[in-house]
Amino acid sequence: MRLGQVYTVRILGFGIIIILTIGFTIQLLGIHFPKRFPQTAELHSVFAVPPSSSRTCQAKRHIVFLKTHKTAGSTILNLLHRYGDKNGLIFALPFKYQFNYPNLFHSRRVKGYSFPIRPQYDILCHHMRFNLPEVRKVMPSDSFYFTILRDPATMAESSFSYYRSVSSAFKKAPNFKAFISHPSHYYRQGERSNQYARNLLWFDLGFNPDAPFTEDLARAGVHAVEGTFKLVLLSEYFDESMIFLKEELCWDLDDVVTFKLNIRGSSRPLEQREVEQLRAWNSLDWYLYSHFNRTFWEKVEHFGRVKMDNEVRRLRERRQQLAEFCLDGLEPVRAEDIKEEAIKPFQFGQEKILGWAVRKNLAPDVRTHCVQMVTPELQYKDLLHARQFPIGAQNGTDLAATPARAIIR
Repeated sequence: MRLGQVYTVRILGFGIIIILTIGFTIQLLGIHFPKRFPQTAELHSVFAVPPSSSRTCQAKRHIVFLKTHKTAGSTILNLLHRYGDKNGLIFALPFKYQFNYPNLFHSRRVKGYSFPIRPQYDILCHHMRFNLPEVRKVMPSDSFYFTILRDPATMAESSFSYYRSVSSAFKKAPNFKAFISHPSHYYRQGERSNQYARNLLWFDLGFNPDAPFTEDLARAGVHAVEGTFKLVLLSEYFDESMIFLKEELCWDLDDVVTFKLNIRGSSRPLEQREVEQLRAWNSLDWYLYSHFNRTFWEKVEHFGRVKMDNEVRRLRERRQQLAEFCLDGLEPVRAEDIKEEAIKPFQFGQEKILGWAVRKNLAPDVRTHCVQMVTPELQYKDLLHARQFPIGAQNGTDLAATPARAIIR
């Protein structure tokens, strides 16, 4: 036993000498090992999520999304941009950033579209005032139509904050509380940008927001929406809405994972009395929202409460996983703290719009994916425009009036 102990001590001592020698050599030669950033390797695998193998449906590629104002539509726009970008789909794009809003949508407002030249478009999703006959001229007959609604009370609070500098009714009011108390005192039909001040959902859907409320009129509006839009989402239940969207489009989970975009830095909670006043002022919107809130939860029951809860949990876990890998902090930040112009949110209105900072120490292709997830709608629209309307470099021909797919043909 004593001899064995002696050998053990000698072996341990010899090992320590070797380790110290190696360490001294490394310091002497100035050699250092690079820090291991686990995200470089792990992020490649975290984005390489296999598609669902149980699906028997085919992913929809012809999509019309009516992006209503102040309803989380910018976040949905991001996932549509990403999906179309990844799959080489062609967007029906406006000449600028909206389809001549607040005027009704017209096909001539789509860049590159002019009869008899009819490029094949896959996705129509930027701000418009809905006009079904003109939309049908542009989009394939098998297009999937969907939109999103929001409680008109909280929507009005957000709208006042964002559009106060442009809406005549909002500018007249000394503050939001005064507007809530006497909206008719400040509102005049037809004055500049007053669509933001009353029944904004009804207006975006192409209806007359100043029509006197009647049950027949409200029911007719609901019937028209149901006859056109195969899915109506609710911003208050955004995650459940994303599950419905994933199922209807036959997309994979990652296709509907998003980080909230166009977020305000602060908002004022409403008192119950104020909520009731705003719903009464926006009575057509409230009728519309109430109906689709009811049918939304009927769909949840049909889908299965337990199944929906499980799907929402998966969605949130995946969002958290990607946020931890992609984002420099898990909370949105002020625009001035974001150094990259490509992902800095556009500032409009009196409230600060927040955005996301992406981590620097990521592999280039992985970082590209992360940046896409936080790219605001204006910058992403410009990227899509550059892809679809390239400038001819060889012979100086300007191809900017013709979508890429039409050029290929």
